[in-house]
Amino acid sequence: MEGSKESKAIRMAIIGIVISLLTIIVILKFTETKLTLSMVRRMNIWYVLLAVLFQVLFWLFWAIRLRMVVSYLGHSISMMYSLETTISSMFLAAITPSSAGGEPLRVKMLKDDGMSVGAAAASVLTERILDSIFFAVSLPVFIIISKFAVKFGFEVSSIFSVILVLFLLFIYFIVKDQKNIDRITKYIYKIIKSVSKSRAQNLTAHIRDELIAFREALIKLVSSLKNAFNLLTITALMWTIGFLIPSAILLAFNYDPCLLLSYTAQLIIVIVSLIPLTPGSSGIAEVSMAYLYSKFVPQEILGPLVGLWRFITYFLNIIVGFAVNIKIFKRICVGV
Repeated sequence: MEGSKESKAIRMAIIGIVISLLTIIVILKFTETKLTLSMVRRMNIWYVLLAVLFQVLFWLFWAIRLRMVVSYLGHSISMMYSLETTISSMFLAAITPSSAGGEPLRVKMLKDDGMSVGAAAASVLTERILDSIFFAVSLPVFIIISKFAVKFGFEVSSIFSVILVLFLLFIYFIVKDQKNIDRITKYIYKIIKSVSKSRAQNLTAHIRDELIAFREALIKLVSSLKNAFNLLTITALMWTIGFLIPSAILLAFNYDPCLLLSYTAQLIIVIVSLIPLTPGSSGIAEVSMAYLYSKFVPQEILGPLVGLWRFITYFLNIIVGFAVNIKIFKRICVGV
């Protein structure tokens, strides 16, 4: 069973990498190849290493944030375990549509460390909410500041904001009154009963207990303004570091880093990449980046910019994440 899961993960990783590489090749095909090769030869490797460092710092800040969220719920995890949880989940995120595989793995690893499923789910959901609030607030602000008046950006911002509001209303429905959990579990009971009558009551009771734990954890997290401010601050720092990667690559090719425009484009790309079509949004991310960056960088730089950016932010997640998952698998099964 484990072997089939591992082979499926490898297949999905290969599919994501192939889609990404093919997309980059197409982008290179439509740029000035001679100039591209010349720029690659003259590339400043120190700025490339800086871009890689930004990605490593992105992992570290994400791990610090996860550890903070968990600590605010009264649970303690080591920095190393938080980093392993973060990077291993990034591997699954890279091989599943809309990065959806990362969250369940983080929940499982937190549960394995002693948290209830409800509290672990609340921790991971809090991360998603923090990211969503950051994107929803930052994108319109940076579109105005950078004057990056792309119609596509306004549309993405509007749609994402509406979805976020609806999602937050659902969360508020759960948090507002515990009786609402009973209403939800009644519907769940009816669904489970139609499939397996014998297991319906016990399973529904377990789901109810975890939803209550989930509700209590969320209430605890939002009860402190100081904690909320700390989490929003580290979320902004984390994404800002990640968004500096394209600017470092532009500097490596001796081009203007276009900080404001690049930051705004990255916000749009991350939101667009949530569309659940391909593993790790491969293809979608590359095309979105090529389209947006074509508005403010020369055509000949698009191919190497997209290719190097995708290697650092996507392929490295797969490579390092796979290695971390192997380490965790060995520790569980072999005791290494």
